[in-house]
Amino acid sequence: MKTLRTVLLAAAVIGLGATTALASGGGSMGSGGAGSGGVSNMPGNSGPQYDPAAEYAKAVSAFKAKQYRDAARAAQHVTDAVPKSPDAWRLLGAAKAGDNDWKAARRAYERAVKLAPDEITGHAGLGMALANLKDPKAQDELTWLKAKAQTCADACPDAANLKAMSVMVEGAMTPAATAATPKPSASLSGPMLFGGPMAGEGAYVTAVSLINQKRYDEALASLAGAQAKFGLHPDILTYEGYAWRKKGDYARAEQFYRQALALDPAHIGAIEYYGELKVATGDLGGAKKLLARLDGLCTYGCADAEELRRWIALGHEPQ
Repeated sequence: MKTLRTVLLAAAVIGLGATTALASGGGSMGSGGAGSGGVSNMPGNSGPQYDPAAEYAKAVSAFKAKQYRDAARAAQHVTDAVPKSPDAWRLLGAAKAGDNDWKAARRAYERAVKLAPDEITGHAGLGMALANLKDPKAQDELTWLKAKAQTCADACPDAANLKAMSVMVEGAMTPAATAATPKPSASLSGPMLFGGPMAGEGAYVTAVSLINQKRYDEALASLAGAQAKFGLHPDILTYEGYAWRKKGDYARAEQFYRQALALDPAHIGAIEYYGELKVATGDLGGAKKLLARLDGLCTYGCADAEELRRWIALGHEPQ
């Protein structure tokens, strides 16, 4: 059931960055605190002791491999060690949901929301869990998300995500009204759709189509929906950067390109588009460095490198 994968949103937002806080014992562990490696050394603790940072990384790795029970087991170790970390509870909730254990997912997301009441992904995850349990309280989470979206309007960075989350929770509450996910056509799949978990996903394919039609605001909303299903994926981040560049927000576009390359330093599409951004902002030196990276990756040449080379030769975006 495709709606199950919407819980990836929680893991996507927390990402791997939370390991830093966990490694230093983020959250309260009682008077015992944490050792230098973040391992619980609470007095009287005779059970196994875990490094929460290592367990968190293990949970994320298992989650990405769709080994949800392994992910939940490792995430549980993190919540045991740092029970006041909302990141850890959201990851546990996502893993439990991935394993179809919606009751456990609900409990985990409830803890996350209690610890971070204004964090939107916790409410979205809780709404999904409640909806799948046919619990009418799902409406409370949907109402919260919609109110947040209305207050935010289109002005805040979370605007697109809030809209996508509201649609997902509402769809889970009324599954009979949810249309089947369309399959991609060859003309819409886009140059960066390599198959795997991305193949056949309507939100991503629709976003690429909208970008081709220069409907960038709608494309960003659709990309947020795709991200809600898959988490931080370099293809999605690259297209988000492209849409923001076309909207004229170069600073925000650069943030997305950098995120994409942080996840996949060899992502050819992200390197090319980031190079185009450099040209657009007059940084030809930066564009040439990115072209050199492309030339190193494209051993026998590739259209992406040639396109960026053309931009650099012109010194501006081709008309």
